[in-house]
Amino acid sequence: MSKLLSPVQLGPFQLSHRVVLAPLTRMRADPGALPSALMATYYGQRASKGGFMIGEATFPAENGNGYLGAPGLYDDSQIAGWKRVTDAVHAKGAKIFLQLYHAGRQSNKDVQPAGSIPVGPSEVLHGGVAYTTEGWVPNTPNRALTIAEIEALVESFRLGAGRGKEAGFDGVEIHAANGYLFDQFLQDGSNKRTDMYGGSFENRARFLLDTTKAVISVWGSDRVAVRIGPSGNWGDMADSDPEGLFTYVAQQLAPLNLAYLHLIEPRIAGNIEDETKNQDPLAAQLIRKHYKGSIIAAGGFNKASAEAILQAGDADLVAFGRHFIANPDLPERFRNDWPLNAYDRPSFFGGTDVGYTDYPFHAEAAVAA
Repeated sequence: MSKLLSPVQLGPFQLSHRVVLAPLTRMRADPGALPSALMATYYGQRASKGGFMIGEATFPAENGNGYLGAPGLYDDSQIAGWKRVTDAVHAKGAKIFLQLYHAGRQSNKDVQPAGSIPVGPSEVLHGGVAYTTEGWVPNTPNRALTIAEIEALVESFRLGAGRGKEAGFDGVEIHAANGYLFDQFLQDGSNKRTDMYGGSFENRARFLLDTTKAVISVWGSDRVAVRIGPSGNWGDMADSDPEGLFTYVAQQLAPLNLAYLHLIEPRIAGNIEDETKNQDPLAAQLIRKHYKGSIIAAGGFNKASAEAILQAGDADLVAFGRHFIANPDLPERFRNDWPLNAYDRPSFFGGTDVGYTDYPFHAEAAVAA
């Protein structure tokens, strides 16, 4: 029997399969970072009875955005749009977690409030791009956060988590990968601080752990999760001892009894799959030694490689990105060995319903053929 399509317990939820919709930045929010009606259609299409989904990166602090068209939860006005999304998902019998993030230095002043300078742990020149009205543009050099600002950001995540509860989400995932702010604090290539947030593993992990505990205070530990990318280098990310660092992070998260830990495998760099990289699930193989709770793996998986990592015991569920974008009924396609729609990469980021809500379900594709 396929383990990928077998039931699993995730936090307090009994799921009917292990095919997860990965958190995917699609940039279809309305002005004001308001979740759009089109987003509700998109998520509702991909929901399945007993299925699990993770919402796209959502910023709970106004200065946390890096992409024009990304949704927010820094203001009560954004709750109603997200409620449309969660209602559409729950109507299909699925569960959905809110993903909260802060872009940190991965931003441009043109998507910052009043054109302000992006923030990060330290002032370190780096590559990377943001998305503005001018399209993809280089990041604006950032300034370093003060201790008071870091503490305020922890509070913004707590408040955002509360708004997520009002919006009907089933839990919260904290995005600490892909070169965003938590990742910037974790890795010493971007964190040059000499205060309580820099230097040792303990200090560099403090911001993430404090924020995780703040979100737990709102939701309870079994409805909170964290996403990390132990091998990620998107946005010029680097660390002098990544194995030691992320082992430490996993060990510190383990006693918190999270709903799950979400790992990005090395085949994914930022949001793009590098098909030249080996499919071996190196992140999960490393972290599983130190984290015995539920693990979701993401990173260019197909049905066969997803089945393999589950059978090996290195992960408990697998998140799919581009295949779920193009196949709203992906779990059923896997279950029945139906062919997959091809995905259209140029429409991944921003735009209209094209390449977003217009991919056909299998039955529709069969009729069209």
